[in-house]
Amino acid sequence: MLLSRTPVFPQVAALFHHLSCHKLVIKGPQLSTFKKRPPGPLCSILVERFGCRFTVMLGGLLSGVGMVASSFSKSISQLYITAGFITGLGSCFGFQAGVTVLGYYFVRRRALANALASTGASIGLTLWPLISQYLLDEMGWRNSFLIFGGVLLNACVCGAVMRPVQLGPPRSPLQPSPGQEPGNLAEDAQMSNGATPHQVEPPQQARFAACKRTLQKYLAFDIFCKNKGYQIYTIGVAWMVMGFVLPLIYLVPYAVWNGVEERKAALLISVIGFINIFMRPMAGLLSGLNIFTGKRIYLFSLAVLLNGLSNLICVISADFSVLILYCLIYSISMSGIGALIFQVLMDVVEMDRFSSALGLFTILESVTILLGPPLAGLLVDITGHFSYVFYASSFIMVSAALFMGLSFCALDRKNKLKEALKPTSNSPSSYQYTEVPTNPELEKQAPPAVMYITSI
Repeated sequence: MLLSRTPVFPQVAALFHHLSCHKLVIKGPQLSTFKKRPPGPLCSILVERFGCRFTVMLGGLLSGVGMVASSFSKSISQLYITAGFITGLGSCFGFQAGVTVLGYYFVRRRALANALASTGASIGLTLWPLISQYLLDEMGWRNSFLIFGGVLLNACVCGAVMRPVQLGPPRSPLQPSPGQEPGNLAEDAQMSNGATPHQVEPPQQARFAACKRTLQKYLAFDIFCKNKGYQIYTIGVAWMVMGFVLPLIYLVPYAVWNGVEERKAALLISVIGFINIFMRPMAGLLSGLNIFTGKRIYLFSLAVLLNGLSNLICVISADFSVLILYCLIYSISMSGIGALIFQVLMDVVEMDRFSSALGLFTILESVTILLGPPLAGLLVDITGHFSYVFYASSFIMVSAALFMGLSFCALDRKNKLKEALKPTSNSPSSYQYTEVPTNPELEKQAPPAVMYITSI
């Protein structure tokens, strides 16, 4: 399961660099197509209907089949389908289902569990570039695709050992579903008993209502509109990932363009992954402390801010020792982002709606991931310098960090102000006394009487 969550673009980039030597020319920005994530709602439906175990196994099967099919491809368009769509679809299934089931397995140590699980991406980021280069030199790109397919098939074994969990409490026939209104439920009950409801919706309105309930259930549009925290976080992360992936794609070309040896430049990605292996668990332990409960979003914003500022180091100098220093700082901030990105999402959304909330989250995130690298490649073509890519990445990351941090700070202040303005009558004392006068006519004939009613 750890390797199935590994980004595939380093080894694919290396393979396609080899393919370009065989008259199959692929420009840098086009490599982002092979890392695209399919829409998340399809995975949410599979998770709800069949469970996380089946979804992970299906994802591993699709990923392996896609890589094996890539070894028989004869054109770039075929690779778009096999290595891009099929493998990407399988990776989405395994990744999203694994993140979902993690939230049910762990409650008290959830932050540490997320950090340890995301360490698999760091291991892959360290090993895959080195393994890819070795396989390319020894066996060629077709056989390398075959081996990648065999490795990704191991995700089926990881999915098989997952303990099944119940994603939601069982609902009785009279209990409404998350997107169903009580009025519609009563109408359905009357129709099931043979009685005719007072008012039957027209077919067009019924279809519109069914479509609305489906979107609310699997795309979490209702959560996005009502939950301000989820709204801010989703928009902030969607903007952040546009610049987050750029250094991982353009660092090696930037180093080679500035005279660094190609093998030493490829080692920079492995350095980032190696440091992440140790830093992500530490970030999970730190964020799991009680003092950070309810404040993890600020830790996440700080990590994003540090990541954006670290990109300016590459602009200062492209010497190999300076790039190693950049990789060190970048890895520390990347560890915080990787360990907290889904933990913060679990903090702002209830777990019974996490799967659908993650679906909308990955859709918006995927759109910006697709847009970022091609736009950066266009910037390189216009300016002729790779340094502007790191300027753009720094601007995007810093602006996203400030947006999320300041927005959540304002939201917290607004909530505290509402709590302070609440009337004190909402929390009465244990014993409350109320004076109730007796009948006025009896008061004239008898001495004044007062009745004390005591409520506990």
